[in-house]
Amino acid sequence: AQQLQAVEKAIQQAKKALIQDHLDHCLEDLVGPLKSGQRHSLDEFREITRYL
Repeated sequence: AQQLQAVEKAIQQAKKALIQDHLDHCLEDLVGPLKSGQRHSLDEFREITRYL
């Protein structure tokens, strides 16, 4: 049971890392430079994805 829990946690962390990496690279490349107000919205979206 402990090993399965460790595997589940590792998968969850990998999923979070993948989503964050996608946001950091792909999404920012797509939208380009942002003004501070727009940047704040993207930062809030990033924060929300940590709960996935």
